Amino acid sequence: MLKRVLTGAFAICILLPVLYFADTFILPLGVAVVSVIATYEIAKCMGMDKRIAITLPLYLFALASPFLIRYLPKFTQYVMIAFIVVTLYLMYLFFYLVLSHGKIAFQEVISFFGMSIYILAAMAAILSIHDLQENGEWLYLLIFIGAWVTDTFAYFTGRFLGKHKLIEAVSPKKTVEGSIGGIFFCMLCFVVYGIVMRHALDVSVNLIFLGVSGVLVSIISQIGDLIMSLIKRHYQIKDFGKIFPGHGGVLDRFDSILAVSIAMAALCVFVNLLGVSWM
Repeated sequence: MLKRVLTGAFAICILLPVLYFADTFILPLGVAVVSVIATYEIAKCMGMDKRIAITLPLYLFALASPFLIRYLPKFTQYVMIAFIVVTLYLMYLFFYLVLSHGKIAFQEVISFFGMSIYILAAMAAILSIHDLQENGEWLYLLIFIGAWVTDTFAYFTGRFLGKHKLIEAVSPKKTVEGSIGGIFFCMLCFVVYGIVMRHALDVSVNLIFLGVSGVLVSIISQIGDLIMSLIKRHYQIKDFGKIFPGHGGVLDRFDSILAVSIAMAALCVFVNLLGVSWM
């Protein structure tokens, strides 16, 4: 437990400067580094880390993607580039499979492709919310608040009150009570965050929408966690990596954030279509 706490505190000390200097190159650099490490971890989990011909294009795109989002004149240009790169990469994988003469399974390559795109899309969503959404410099923080508040309070609520298993076959320690606790405290933190923004920065905040979003984000956060637990159980590994002692790898810490960032990006689109304002 002490190792987990110390590692968590150290990770926060690294994260806070990245978030504080988010308007500089530090945020895209941080997103790029995390994207590359996460892509490597999923490659190693799926037995693809030694196949440089498959992984290298993804590492390069993971490095470039955050900077393209930040520094291209229009986001539509990034979307077009990303679409072309992903399509060409998929075609490249098909050619690779043909030329490998059956030495590598089709299902393994496509599974790796799907997981890698999921990771890179989620990491790109963090930066796009910050850079492109109105009040994005405050809104994108809800990704981290939602994921980590849910994880923390689901853990402690489950530990002290948990009696009924949530999905034991996927994650034996998670409980229904813990899940409910994570949802409640995530909703509460979203509302409190909105109140702080309203009074400290004089920002107009839709507290009802924030509260509802907190519930949705917490549910999706837990689903994201369970997805990664299912993958680890399938490949019979305990952790994706060892970069955070007591916590595992980047994917072990960002499993919920991946799902939440995509959900937040979708909510932003939904909000814009409805003409509703978060803050």
